[in-house]
Amino acid sequence: MENKNFIREENRVYLNDDNGNMIAEIDFPLEGENLVNINHTYVSSVLRGKGVAGQLMENAVDIIEKNGWNAKTSCSYAQSWRDKHPEKKDLFV
Repeated sequence: MENKNFIREENRVYLNDDNGNMIAEIDFPLEGENLVNINHTYVSSVLRGKGVAGQLMENAVDIIEKNGWNAKTSCSYAQSWRDKHPEKKDLFV
């Protein structure tokens, strides 16, 4: 499932279903000057296994990079994604 209608906010990316219910989300609040913490990733069971969590991370990384921020990861999915993408290692602290 690609080309999702992700809603991008400054420190959050999410996806709603056709009824307006949130079905996927990633949060990365600021924790200091130019530092965010990717602390939460959620994907509804109806979307699991379809690459949605990875798409959430890609959207979050795009926002983080565009803002010139660095990121730490307290979310286990974000930690796993970070480890699988060494090309983004300079983004993470």
